[in-house]
Amino acid sequence: MNRYLKNSLFAGLAATSFSIQSAAAEKQQQPNIILIFMDDLGYGDLSCYGATQYKTPNLDKMAAQGVRFTDFVSAQAVCSASRAGILTGCYPNRVGISGALMPDAKIGLNPSEEIIPEILKKSNYKTAAIGKWHLGHLPEFLPLQQGFDEYLGLPYSNDMWPVNFDGKPAAENTNKARYPVLPLIEGNNKIREIKTLEDQSELTTIYTDRAVRFINENQKNPFFIYLAHSMTHIPLAVSSKFKGKSAQGLYGDVIMEIDWSVGEIIKALEKNGLEKNTLVIFTSDNGPWLNFGNHAGSTAGLREGKGASFEGGQRVPCIMKWPGKIQEGTICNKLSSTIDILPTLAEITKSPLPEKKIDGVNILPLLLGDENAIPRESFLYYYRKNSLEAVRKGDWKLVFAHPGRTYIGFKPGADGFPGATNENFAHEEGLYDLRRDVGERFDVKEFYPEVVAELKKLVDEARQDLGDDIQKIEGKNRRQPGRVE
Repeated sequence: MNRYLKNSLFAGLAATSFSIQSAAAEKQQQPNIILIFMDDLGYGDLSCYGATQYKTPNLDKMAAQGVRFTDFVSAQAVCSASRAGILTGCYPNRVGISGALMPDAKIGLNPSEEIIPEILKKSNYKTAAIGKWHLGHLPEFLPLQQGFDEYLGLPYSNDMWPVNFDGKPAAENTNKARYPVLPLIEGNNKIREIKTLEDQSELTTIYTDRAVRFINENQKNPFFIYLAHSMTHIPLAVSSKFKGKSAQGLYGDVIMEIDWSVGEIIKALEKNGLEKNTLVIFTSDNGPWLNFGNHAGSTAGLREGKGASFEGGQRVPCIMKWPGKIQEGTICNKLSSTIDILPTLAEITKSPLPEKKIDGVNILPLLLGDENAIPRESFLYYYRKNSLEAVRKGDWKLVFAHPGRTYIGFKPGADGFPGATNENFAHEEGLYDLRRDVGERFDVKEFYPEVVAELKKLVDEARQDLGDDIQKIEGKNRRQPGRVE
């Protein structure tokens, strides 16, 4: 072999080796992402957010090592809609999902929507959904058909079963009796039936063990885990590891087990040398279901709760930890939302955004500590099918006159049984300064007519885009859910 060909061959081999090493290094640099999504967890339910009578040491440590958000809102204050929002980066009404889908629903999240796992798979991520899905129980809508490689969990809420609030079989001719037995699904197939509260007490451990297993099996690949706990949605159930451990009773026991679950996941990351290259996000789908009394969480003084567009319904705890990227002990007071997670993950992983319009914004500057960044200036509060109930810009929130849920004035239930609520209370229009009045107690619209006028201009644009059932406006840019006839 002549010298020129020999040198060329060595150069080619070296270039190939360098290319392979670079690709491996690039793959290794892609951060793992774990998104832990709670159910009905209140703003005041973690000790780092002011909870008492129990401790959440793993979540408190996570907050101390990362960023704790104080002004983080869910996409909507109800189960299915909030899940559609976090996975699509859209207001839920944009993608045709509202309320909480029942076990007999013929619709689900449209598979044509590009959601987080599908975005990340373009960057070679392995993906797993674990826990509560609630975006369509029919096979066409389950996680494996939505971009996830693996799925283990319940297809909808854990109260959608033929069991009464006391754990006994529901009486015939009641709403509860019409529900099927809860199926635990792996992939697309039912592997077990959840028939009793004792069965439900295993769920947090089952979900945690699967998340740990997925971490262990994918330590050499960038991965995304969407862990959507069934708790703290009623009915509450806790394993023997934490039963009776809290001074607050069963609800506190459940929170302590959730905190344990977070600790087990962090330990699995540490064991596999992945902690420094993993972004962990912990947040909730909406606020607490207050009429369940001692089986419900705390809003920490925010107004109303689950099912309402006031802050108690949509402002939720959010903690993010990413060693070396997020400065330890950061507190972020900027407005941000679950719909901002998708575009933020796309930016972090250099993955393409969905082709269809989304509503989320990239909040990576907030994670990286840019104090001058204001990625989100406004937010729309929709509820029911497509009712625009409030709008926010900066610290100003304008609530429109609307029929909606209220818990105020009603005695809550206890020990798993609900108290009464008014589902069609006539809420009046009001302007609230959330900087001074986060509890939305004092209507100040008469003092700031210019603020009201500014917010109503923003709303006019929103109604043309997304519609408003109260105003009987359809909206130009709403998309249809998936549907099975």
